[in-house]
Amino acid sequence: MPGNPTMHVQVVSPEQVLYEGEAEMVVCRTADGELAFLPDHAPLLGSLGVAKVRALLPDGGEHVVAVHGGFVEVSNNKVVVLSDVAELPEQIDISRAEAAKQRAERTLNADANDEFAMGALARSALRLEVAADQRPAH
Repeated sequence: MPGNPTMHVQVVSPEQVLYEGEAEMVVCRTADGELAFLPDHAPLLGSLGVAKVRALLPDGGEHVVAVHGGFVEVSNNKVVVLSDVAELPEQIDISRAEAAKQRAERTLNADANDEFAMGALARSALRLEVAADQRPAH
């Protein structure tokens, strides 16, 4: 019995290719909300926010990347994610992300409209979420 159809996926940042391979589905958050791409998806070009990108693999696993903005392009059974900053779970320094989250929260307690702190809080929360997704369950 043949496997489910797949599409080719690339997640790249200026520093590295974070993932390249086949996936049955790719899930990411665009300006229009969270989208899931399946094989034969209509062509699309969208901007990405600060969110995780998940590639659901044919073997049942998933590959997760923390993406801090960028673009996603879908065409001809290929999904390309281009990000200015992207991190694999094992690249995330958890203690640094926790410290950044605490700093951002303190700043926001003093000034709830501080856009820099809002961005820092979103980025640190994403890093902690992606790192936690990859930790073994107890």
